[in-house]
Amino acid sequence: MTSAATPVVVTTGAAPVVLRNTVQVEANAPPPQALPGVSQGRHAEAGEQWISRLLRVGSLCSGGLFLASVALEALPDSERVHVAIDVLRKGAASALLVTPVARLVVAGTTLGLRGEWRYALYAAGVLGLLAVAVGAGLHA
Repeated sequence: MTSAATPVVVTTGAAPVVLRNTVQVEANAPPPQALPGVSQGRHAEAGEQWISRLLRVGSLCSGGLFLASVALEALPDSERVHVAIDVLRKGAASALLVTPVARLVVAGTTLGLRGEWRYALYAAGVLGLLAVAVGAGLHA
């Protein structure tokens, strides 16, 4: 099946140029194939939603803990208040540091479930390097 529009003649300088727009469609053409390693549909969206929720909850948790520690500074000075402020700030910093690591775990898992093994191995390698770095920092 061929569809042709009316040809358009365009004059550029001294020579006219004929432009034609033709489209050929085969009646029994197979549907286009997805790229290898790229999942389609709801599974890919579900992984992205989990990552989005994880990052949002981690940042809100960290921010909430930090704001609570700032609010406690309005209380009269005592040892209990200083300990509570210190615990809240350390918790906020920990949540802020753990959130990207958890995101890497979720991303690696969803990539592995989708069959993208190369990227899942990259995520595992980065987690391994982080573990080595933290372990080396604890022993130093």
